[in-house]
Amino acid sequence: MSHRYGVTRRKVATAALLATTLSLSLAACGGDDGGAAKDKGSSNSAPAATENGKPQDDGGNTVPDTSKTLATINGTNGFQIVVHTATREDGGFLTVTGTIKNTNGKRTVAPIEWNGQENQVRRTGRSLGGITLVDRVGKKRYYVLRDTEGYPLTTTGIFNVDAGASVAFFAQFPSPPDSTTQVDIQVPAMPTATIEIS
Repeated sequence: MSHRYGVTRRKVATAALLATTLSLSLAACGGDDGGAAKDKGSSNSAPAATENGKPQDDGGNTVPDTSKTLATINGTNGFQIVVHTATREDGGFLTVTGTIKNTNGKRTVAPIEWNGQENQVRRTGRSLGGITLVDRVGKKRYYVLRDTEGYPLTTTGIFNVDAGASVAFFAQFPSPPDSTTQVDIQVPAMPTATIEIS
């Protein structure tokens, strides 16, 4: 009986772990549908705070802290990228968050150059896998991190962005040395901008 009880407990624990992993994966890989819908709603309402202090939208998705702006990058296609944070995280990586705005008067397709050139990254569909950070002092270039299956650790599913709409994004990179306080962010087909690391 104790053997059967132990097997049952392991099955329940495994099922709970899988359910948690799936829900986190879905939250991290959500497309731009939620982002476009958020901005069409009331832009004056502040996002609710979670238990860990990170703001969330009405759907429970983590959104970037938009209270500060590190850089504003304007592209020729009507897209504007606003970088809000560049934060060192535990584990040796750097997370960049921001907002992609369509300042065009019409629905616009995100540039395919944003994806990057790697075959593994191309299969994820539209993403920000092509963004790089450059440490001019250390003379190093940092690429968006990939998971074990080759998927970029960045926002995916950015394809069409409605006129005037905004989409929140994140991208994770290897963290530069602690002595590096500034890096250049390079988004393909857009001008380079310098951002501060916190």
